[in-house]
Amino acid sequence: MLSTNTCWRGIPLLCVCLAACSNRGQPTAQPTGTAPPAEVLQVSPNVQQATNETAAPATQETVVPERELFEGWAQPKVAFVLSGQQKGYIEPCGCSGLANQKGGLARRHTLIRQLRKRGWPVVALDAGNQVRRFGRQPEAKFQVAVDSLKRIGYQAIAFGDSDLRLSAGVVASATMPSDTEPSPFVCANAAVFDRSATPQYQIVEAGDKKIGVTAILGSEEQKQVVSGEIILQTPEAGLDEVMPTLRAADCDLLVLLAHASIDETKELARKYSDFDLVVTTGGRPEPSYQPEEIDGTKAMLIQTGKKAMYTVVVGVFDDEQQTLRYQRVPLDARFDDSAEMLRQLASYQDHLNRLGLEGLELKPILHASGNKYVGTDECKECHQKAFAVWEGTPHASATDSLVHPNERSEIQRHFDPECLSCHVTGWNPQRFFPYSGGYLGLEATPTMIGNGCENCHGPGSAHVAAESGDIEVSDDKLTELREAMRLPLSKAEENCQQCHDLDNDPKFLKEGAFDKYWPKVEHKGMD
Repeated sequence: MLSTNTCWRGIPLLCVCLAACSNRGQPTAQPTGTAPPAEVLQVSPNVQQATNETAAPATQETVVPERELFEGWAQPKVAFVLSGQQKGYIEPCGCSGLANQKGGLARRHTLIRQLRKRGWPVVALDAGNQVRRFGRQPEAKFQVAVDSLKRIGYQAIAFGDSDLRLSAGVVASATMPSDTEPSPFVCANAAVFDRSATPQYQIVEAGDKKIGVTAILGSEEQKQVVSGEIILQTPEAGLDEVMPTLRAADCDLLVLLAHASIDETKELARKYSDFDLVVTTGGRPEPSYQPEEIDGTKAMLIQTGKKAMYTVVVGVFDDEQQTLRYQRVPLDARFDDSAEMLRQLASYQDHLNRLGLEGLELKPILHASGNKYVGTDECKECHQKAFAVWEGTPHASATDSLVHPNERSEIQRHFDPECLSCHVTGWNPQRFFPYSGGYLGLEATPTMIGNGCENCHGPGSAHVAAESGDIEVSDDKLTELREAMRLPLSKAEENCQQCHDLDNDPKFLKEGAFDKYWPKVEHKGMD
C-alpha cells in the first residue's frame, strides 16, 4: 500500500509499507509517523523460493502490495541502502513458513542486486550488531555475516555492542583489512586492539557524489563491552577527532551511523550538525513509516528497526534543493533468495556440523529438577493414548523437519543449536543448550528425536525408575513423582510459548490462538 505523499523539509517523499505480513518477533504496535491508509493487497501467484539461480515455485501463497516499490522514482544520483540490528537473524527461521516472515541476508542481497541492475549507484551502510549473544556459535555467525556483507558490497559497517562482546581475536580477524582489500568497518570511537586497526571514517564515491561516513558506539552501549582489548572513547571524543577531516574532504553528503539510543543519537546530531543522514539502531522495532527531523539540524533521521526485517532506501536526486526520497522496504517473500547468500547459509551450517556440540562448547547440564531425560519411548508403555495423540502431531516429526526441510531443502539444520532447542527432546528452548540425557545427535540419541513428552512435562528419570520398580519409594513419594510430571492447563500456554514465541511463531501469541491449537495436542492421564 502507498502512503500519502509527504515532504522532507518541503521535498516530496514516497513511502511504501507492508503491514499484513507476520513478523519474526515483531510487536504489532504501529511505528510512530504518519499512519498508512487502508490496505490494498493482492495475492502473488508466483512467489519463489530460490535455491539456485533458477527458482522453484513455492507451495505457499503470500500477500504483496499492489503498488510497486519506488513508484514514481527517477534514477537517483545515489541510492543509500541502510540496515542495522541484524541481531543474529541472518535468515528467517521458516518455522511458520518463509512466505509469512521477513528478513534475511538472501533477500537483502536480492534487493540490492535489483537496484544495481536498474543502474542505481548503491551505497550500502550498516549500523551494527550482527549477532545478539556471545559464545562459539555467535562467533561463527558473526564471521559468516561479515563475509556476507562484504560479498553483498557494503561500503561501511559500524560496530554494535554485541559484536564487541565476542572474542576480540574473532572480531579482529573478520573486520581488519587484508593485504588485498580494505575493511568496510568504521568507528570514530571504538577499535579492536589498536586505534589504527579500525578506520574512523570512510570516503565513498558513488555516481558523481563524494560521501563521508563515520560511526559511533553509544555511551550506554559501551557499558556492555567488557574486553580490555577493545579501545573505547566517548562518542564526542571520537567525533571531535574525525569531523575536521571530514569537513576538509569537501564531501557532498555526510552520514553518521549511530549504534546508540535514539536520544543520544539526536543529541550528537545537534552537536555535530554537518550530517545530512543520521542512521540509528536505537528507537522502534520497525523503521518509521516516514523519515524524521532532528530539531536544529538539516539531518534526516533513519531508524533501522530490529532483526533486519526491513531496509531503508534513501535516494539522492539533484535539483535546487538536492531532493531526498525515502522508502521503507520490508524484506518479504517478493524477493527471491540470492543463490550466493544461500551458499553462505549452507556453509555456515556445514561449519556448525564440523564443530559439533563439543566444538561449540555445549555440554549437557543437569536439569534444575535433578532428573535426566529418558525419551518418549519410555512414556508410551503406560500412556499409549497420549502417545498416539503426540505421534499424530508435528511435534513428533520436529527433528525430521530440520533434516528434510520443506523450504530451502538443500540446507539441513540439525547441527544448529538455535534450531535444535525446539526440535528435539531435552534442550533449553531459549538458551540453546542440552540437558543431561537430552538429544546429542541422530545416531547418538535416537530416542530423543522429535519434540517429545518431557519437553512439556519435565525430565522423567525419577518417575520412570519409580514406576518400573528400579528404585523403591513410598506410596507418598510415588504420588509426588506422578504429580510432578503433570502439566496443569493453567501453565500449558506459558510452556508452549517457550518455542512458539515472537521469533518463531508470532501468530501463536494472538489472543485466542492457544484455545484454537490446544485441542490438536490435548491428551489426558493414563490409559
